[in-house]
Formats: sequence, structure tokens, C-alpha cells
Amino acid sequence: MNLDGFIAEKVACAIESLYGTQAPEGGIQLSPTRKEFEGDVTLVTFPLLRISRKSPEATAEEIGAYLKENLPQIESYNVVKGFLNIKISPAYWCDVFGEIAAAKDYGQAAPTGRTVMVEFSSPNTNKPLHLGHIRNNLLGWSVSRLLEAAGNKVIKVNLVNDRGIHICKSMYAWLMRGNGATPQSTGIKGDHLVGDYYVEFNKMLTEETDAALRATGIDPKEATDNQKAEAQHNTECQKAAQAMLLRWEQGDPEVRALWAKMNGWVYDGFDTTYKNLGISFDKIYYESQTYLLGKSLVDEGLAKGIFYRREDGSVWCDLTADGLDEKLLLRGDGTSVYMTQDLGTACRRHEEYGFDEMIYVVGNEQNYHFQVLKLILGKLGFDWADAIYHMSYGMVELPEGKMKSREGTVVDADDLIERMYQTAKETSLESGKLEDMDPAEQDKLFMMLGLGALKYFIIKVDPRKTMLFDPRESIDFNGNTGPFIQYTHARIKSVLRKAAEQGMTPEVNGSELLPKEIELVKIMAGFPDKVVEAAAAHSPALVANYAYNLAKEFNQYYHDVSILREPDSKVRAQRLQLIAVIAKVLVKAMDILGIQLPERM
Repeated sequence: MNLDGFIAEKVACAIESLYGTQAPEGGIQLSPTRKEFEGDVTLVTFPLLRISRKSPEATAEEIGAYLKENLPQIESYNVVKGFLNIKISPAYWCDVFGEIAAAKDYGQAAPTGRTVMVEFSSPNTNKPLHLGHIRNNLLGWSVSRLLEAAGNKVIKVNLVNDRGIHICKSMYAWLMRGNGATPQSTGIKGDHLVGDYYVEFNKMLTEETDAALRATGIDPKEATDNQKAEAQHNTECQKAAQAMLLRWEQGDPEVRALWAKMNGWVYDGFDTTYKNLGISFDKIYYESQTYLLGKSLVDEGLAKGIFYRREDGSVWCDLTADGLDEKLLLRGDGTSVYMTQDLGTACRRHEEYGFDEMIYVVGNEQNYHFQVLKLILGKLGFDWADAIYHMSYGMVELPEGKMKSREGTVVDADDLIERMYQTAKETSLESGKLEDMDPAEQDKLFMMLGLGALKYFIIKVDPRKTMLFDPRESIDFNGNTGPFIQYTHARIKSVLRKAAEQGMTPEVNGSELLPKEIELVKIMAGFPDKVVEAAAAHSPALVANYAYNLAKEFNQYYHDVSILREPDSKVRAQRLQLIAVIAKVLVKAMDILGIQLPERM
């Protein structure tokens, strides 16, 4: 039981003993004591005055005296108007410390019986993963691990957007300008190669659009958006890509063969990036395997009058009565859109897993899409539509602004991982502390630090916020960074190794805790509740900042308190056990974030 639960239970006993009745529902209100007052927990007495029939001060005094007299865990109390400030004894915190030290998997909640599916990554097969995908993947992975720590069964899934107009654009550009290039012949990673032809298509589109505008006497630089859109729609390459999509949906063997070949290149590239990020999935879905189910749902909705067909053959859902607009579900040529696929995929997943919650980790640019998805599924009669949760997150921006895939101005995920590795290597070698570490071990450390810096810098920000990414700032060994926490863990392990070399054994032995030690125990005692709180908020950032706070408090303690040189062997042994437990909690917290902590640095 946490401290609030313990105090609430004892206050309930005090109320029953003093006033002969049970506390009213919601009547026991506790909060951390404000810093200007002495105490750990504060009880608000105002909701209890109907029972006590006394003033707030008198009620607080009576309850405080009862707790002090009957509980050895209460060291003292003081009353400030209607607030009872309760100070917990060091003996209580020593017992809590012992419980944390003895716990095998501290911070892991008991099973809830709930099944939660988390979809993240969801890349298109026309380009490599970039910085925006990295935030998606890291949030998806960490929220999955967080929900597991909170006791849920979690199924991590990826939906690959492997069909549609985007891949047809890359395919058409490759046919026109690729000259048979392959990853093997060019030495270019498969997803990068296909992405190059997506950029190439948009160059072709711009060239043809400009030419079409000039042919009608319009300067491309002065053309309106409507003029540009009309010109683009009628270009040869745009028509060819759309025709290729139609042929794909009709099962054209030539188009399907090219599609399979180029997607295969992309999958190989994705797998390498996922492995480097430490990301994996329990199941991968492909839109090409679910869009037909989506189409059948559209047919069902048409038959029930939920959807309607326009004169051009396109199918729509009218959501104006729900405060939204009309949503396209099938184009006039019968080809599907993203919503069609998402309807089919959601239904297949629920059939397979019967989830209690379905979390989509997708950027805030798609807020409207998921609002519509829930509404349409509900209209189709699926009572589990309310189980859908869109974990909307802000975009990642660079000092120079937003990234644009069509223009090829993105920060590539593979390049960024390599850059983080090199930055970690340069920073570590400058310290001059790795001379006795063999090259293979150094290489592993550099990757651990680089990825730790990258992951922590992204995850520590509230998911809902747009963030500015600065690689150099993220690798700093001071401040709220991954390397700072990694270095803290390595420092603890160094002390423990030296202690073991001198025959010192960590143990909890009841030695009196210093105020700084009690503060560390308090922070660790709050870890299980922090995990549950973060899971409920779908915010791994809460765990990241918890880990930083614990690491920061340890470093202050390490600076002020002697450990290995403490002359009292019992006190020294308990301090060694304390820092060992701190290391254990840091490992658990950072593991939730997908970050490894080194044994030495």
C-alpha cells in the first residue's frame, strides 16, 4: 500500500473511534504537505466537520493526536487552520525501503485482465522512415511497455500502407527514369531507393504542371492554387499513376509484380531501421490485405442506408448531423481511400483479439480522421467503437522548419541514428575514460548512448506538444537528458563494483536513514503510482521525467554523503543497498522507455 492509502486507512479508523461513524465517501482528502510546512501528508478536515461537529482546528487536533498515540509510524503532526500536516517516522521509510529492495520486479503492476492493442509506425512504402516516424515509433514502443508495466496484456501492431497512389507514384517514376536500378546495383538501401523515385515523381509532376500552365499562357509562379491543381490533375504522370492504382486493384499481374518487388525492397530497409531502434511488433497488418474487407463494409453501409452514392459513383457518409462534414469512402472509379482500409483493419483486429482498447499512435494532423473512424464504426453497429483511442502527438520540427517528403527535405531515420552514434562517440572519447575498454565494448556503448540520447530527448516531451529536435543538445551529459541518467547508473555500478572488490556486501539492516536518504526512498516509493498514472494518461514523458528526478536526487546525495568511506560498516552496507535499489528502479523506468543503461562509461 502506498503512503496515501496507508494514511487514509488509519484516518478512517480514527474517525470511527473518535466520532462513532464511518468517514463520508470522498471525505478523506489527502495531498502532499506544502514545502513551507513540516510534514509529508496533509489531511483536509473541512469535509469531516459534519461528523465531528467541531471547528476545523479542533477536528484536526483530535485526529492528529489519535494518529500520534496509536501509530508508531507517525513521528509528529501540526495543525494549520483546517489542515492536519502529518510527518512520517524514519522507521516507516526504512520499512518501505526494505520492501522495495525485496521486490523482484518493482514497479510492475498486477495483471488487470485487459487487452490493449497499440498501432504505431504505420509507414507508407514510398519512402524511408524519417524523424517524424522516429517519434511515432518511440512513443508507440514506450506507451506499449508502459501499459504492460501497468498490468495490461499489450499487442503491438504495425499497419503498413503498402498500396495506394503513393507507391504507384514511386513505381511510375522508377519505370520512366529508373533504368532498372535495384538496391543491389546501386548500393542504396531499399527504402531509400524507392523514396528517391517518389521525390523524382514530384519533380516530373512539377515539370509537367509548369509546362501545362505555360501552354495556357499562365506563369507558373503567378498561378493560383486552383489553376495549379487543375493543371496537375491533367498531367500525364498523374493520370498514369492513377491508372496504375486502378490496374493494381483489378489485379493486373504486371503491376502487381512490380509492386511486390519494390515493396520488398522497402520492407528490407524498414527491418534494418526497426532493428537499430530496438523496435519490434507482435503482428504486422498490410492494407492490401484489409482494404477489400473495408469495401465490403462500405457495401453493407450502402445497403443499410448509412452511406450514399453520388452520380459519379463515389460513396460518402454524411456526418453533418454529428457536427462534421461528408466523408469520402470510395472514389468514383471504385478505388478505396485510407478510411476504407482503416474500417476493414479495425474490424479484423477486433475479430482476432477482442481488445478492450485500441490505441492509434498517429500525429495530430489526423485528429479528424480518427474522430470520423469512431463515428462510422459506431453507425455500422460495432459497440466496441468507443474502445478506440487516438494517441495524438505533435509534429517534430527542426530549427529550419517542417520536413517535406515530396521535396526530399526530411531528416532520414538511418542518417539520424548514425549521427547520434558519432556524436556519442566523439563526446565519450573526449572524456578520456575509455582507454581500457576494448573497441567492441566501446562501439556498443556509443550506440547505447546515442540511442539513449535520441529516445529520451523525444520521449521526455509531452506527446501532445510539437517539439523542436536538436541532436547536440540531446547528447549532453548534464541536465535532463538520456546520457545523464545513463551516466548516473554507470556511476552507481562503479561504486558497487569497488565495494564488491573490498568485500563489502549491501544489505537493509535498519540503520537510521538520513533526511536525504528518506527523500530518495520517498521518490522510489512513488514509482508504481507514477507508472499507473502515466499509463492512464498515455504519457511515457511522466516516467522519463520521474527517472531524471530520481537520478538528480541521487547525484546530490552522492555529492554530499560518503558511501565507501563511511566508517560504520552497518551504515555503509545499507547505503550500498540504497544505491543498488536506485539503480534497479532506474533500469525499470528506462526499460519502459526502451533505453538501455550501461554498466560503465
